[in-house]
Amino acid sequence: MTAETSDTNTKVARVIRKYDLDGMGANLETAWTGKSGERTSLRNLADEFNEAVLEAALREANVSSVSVNVSSTYDALQSESGSSKTRARRHLKREEIDVDELTGDFVTHQAIHTYLTKEREANFPGPSDDMAERKVETIEKLEGRVSAVAETAISSLANADELDNDGYDVLVDVRAVCPHCGADLPVGELIRQGGCGCGAKSEATDE
Repeated sequence: MTAETSDTNTKVARVIRKYDLDGMGANLETAWTGKSGERTSLRNLADEFNEAVLEAALREANVSSVSVNVSSTYDALQSESGSSKTRARRHLKREEIDVDELTGDFVTHQAIHTYLTKEREANFPGPSDDMAERKVETIEKLEGRVSAVAETAISSLANADELDNDGYDVLVDVRAVCPHCGADLPVGELIRQGGCGCGAKSEATDE
């Protein structure tokens, strides 16, 4: 596919242009479609994309990788732990990085999916005979649809002054929890790896 042009308007395309992430679109497409080997999940692609954004922001601020480790800082920013997130934000602020603007440029796996399918028109090489993969694709498409409907509703309500603003990030995350081991996984990941790995079914059968 061709490189991003000025009329591309998804969040991923805008962020690519903003941080001069040349070649990122092609890399995302290749990894997702598996043209060069194994496919990479949308969630992993979102994490890789966001780390690239963080790295570009650090580079623009002339911050060395010795001063700020990209992977650990990104994990901290995404962490539910208030202390680690606070430390990471303070560190970046000391490096004169606008943390709110930076994290606002992070994208979700739904945003990656929208970018690849709508703007790059990425498709798999041919019809898949893998039933599990087809099921995952269906779920991910529905997640993207729900996200788009929610974003439209928020924007409409904000324009009607029934909502304070339209700058909210919408997250749609369908997860499965194993009743035996308590594993909590995204449904797509659960299906792709064939279960949570606790072996509860085989143990029950043996009994």
